Amino acid sequence: MAVTQQFVRISEQQLELCRRSADELDRLCSFATASHSDHLDLDWASGPLLRVGEPACVDPDVFAALRYAITGEQEVNPTYRDHPSTVWEHPITALDPAAVASVASMLPSATAAVSAALTPPDGKALALAGELLPMVEHPGEYLMRRLSALRDFYAEAARRRLAVVLWWD
Repeated sequence: MAVTQQFVRISEQQLELCRRSADELDRLCSFATASHSDHLDLDWASGPLLRVGEPACVDPDVFAALRYAITGEQEVNPTYRDHPSTVWEHPITALDPAAVASVASMLPSATAAVSAALTPPDGKALALAGELLPMVEHPGEYLMRRLSALRDFYAEAARRRLAVVLWWD
């Protein structure tokens, strides 16, 4: 079974419930409490996006937003680490609606920077993407599709004033 990064948009009230209840967090991470349209599967793109994005995003605030978009900010419920459904005890993190809005405002700049880095003539970022994703036929296109989806996901979350929860499944 492949392990991929998952995202879900939820209300601040639902996030608070997940902070208080490991069972509620488990229901969320089991795809039982949010609509399918509020989920995003980033596949294996997270690490490669950060590796390509760090040198591409000249502005440290832009890279910080990309990093927060992919890693989250705070662990939702530390007691969930002991739950049998966790993946390698990887913490489930979240961004509250204010942080989501901040990240969403910077992701268009991150998308532009990564896109420019993955576009020839330089080729270094594209070569790095190929090394990081040897199983993907067109790694630059793969990363840009995932980054665009991530940007759009956060834009919608910000528009609706929602929190975002991130985990590996």
